[in-house]
Amino acid sequence: MESESKSQIEKRRIELENKFCELLRAQGINFASGVPCGVQKYIISNLSNDPKITHIPATRESEAIGIAAGACLAGKKPVVYMQNSGLMDSINDITSLLIPYKIPVLLLVSWRGTLGEDAPQHLINGKSTIKILDAIEVPAQVLTKENMNLVVSSSKIWMEKQQTPAAILVIREVLK
Repeated sequence: MESESKSQIEKRRIELENKFCELLRAQGINFASGVPCGVQKYIISNLSNDPKITHIPATRESEAIGIAAGACLAGKKPVVYMQNSGLMDSINDITSLLIPYKIPVLLLVSWRGTLGEDAPQHLINGKSTIKILDAIEVPAQVLTKENMNLVVSSSKIWMEKQQTPAAILVIREVLK
């Protein structure tokens, strides 16, 4: 019985993450790069298996930022997926490439170190994530199953108007 319950939760999570990816595609996202993360495993799987999305995995977040910047300059609409620890690693790439050269890349960031996280190594980054995004003037919204459409559409509006990145924060197990 417990296995069925976990199975049903997992099925609902997959359905919600598929819906989220449909919303990304509907807003024009057609390119993805990033570093794998278990929090976003179904989102990444969905993006990488979609024949309409060019997907190039990266070994580091800064590499994914560079790949996505090139894709954007070539006319694609990219998303870069990463953990917030990877966001910290790629701040220089965001502030010295994406922002000054007005390259609108959607950042899909697993917000580790918050709500139910038990891994102590993520706690400091978890507390710092929003503050850092605010400091570099990249708007961030937390994704929930209730606000998916609004978060995706408002991120697109920001990126089109400002021609700079926007971030969507994904909390572990929030889409279930």
